[in-house]
Amino acid sequence: MSTRVLTAGRWARRPTTGARGSLTGLGWRTELLLFLVAYGIYTGARWLFAGDVAEAQDHARWIYELEQTAHVAVEGSVQRALDSPVASWLFSNIYLAAQLVVVPGALIWLYRRSPSLYRGLRNTFLATWLIAVPVYALFPVAPPRLAQLGMVDTVSQQAGVGLTGRSTVFYNPLAAVPSLHVGFALALGIGVALALRSRWTKVLALLWGPLVALAVVATGNHYVFDIVAGVAVTALGFAASRLPARLASNDALGSSECAATEGTPRRAG
Repeated sequence: MSTRVLTAGRWARRPTTGARGSLTGLGWRTELLLFLVAYGIYTGARWLFAGDVAEAQDHARWIYELEQTAHVAVEGSVQRALDSPVASWLFSNIYLAAQLVVVPGALIWLYRRSPSLYRGLRNTFLATWLIAVPVYALFPVAPPRLAQLGMVDTVSQQAGVGLTGRSTVFYNPLAAVPSLHVGFALALGIGVALALRSRWTKVLALLWGPLVALAVVATGNHYVFDIVAGVAVTALGFAASRLPARLASNDALGSSECAATEGTPRRAG
């Protein structure tokens, strides 16, 4: 392959720079509007497709029995081991902050620090929301705190924010599977770690995902099964978000190769 073709292929993969040097190609107001609209649609869809409580509890019991068979039904043991006022308060607030504070805060930081990493996470989150909504609709699951498995709703008790009663008007309480709390925390930790320089800060960023996983179990909001499903769905969202760019890059490279081939004079036979 000629040097000209290789150079063209590299430039085809290189992202173009948008206004004010942003690799995202969108201004911050557009990015904010995009996220607000997408999150509004995602939340509305989750609420609209909220399943039946009895069906969701049946699914929860099936998951718990599956975990017992696999010897990973540790939700009750984890909650009892962390049954202290300080631990319950800490993990309850980590659960709330993970989606409401850390995700938007880290995305804003990455938008300014590393636009290319921000763009990758933005696309991953949007694709993951699209994948998760049908799962919530077709397979409603009650979280451990609502599945009558003897686990307590520590968030409502410790964080001052009730997850039952009137607050369910704003979200779907029967959407335990998959756990996007954990999937997004893991993806965010990896993205932030890649943007950091010092080793110890990278380690702290990578520990965010496991910490959130512990929090969602300790607060009675998710099963181990949900965590695995959340990581899998987020990984699928990452792959789906990269597919259009990969196809466009392959098309551009193929066009460059064709142009180079057509420009090469043929030898007379």
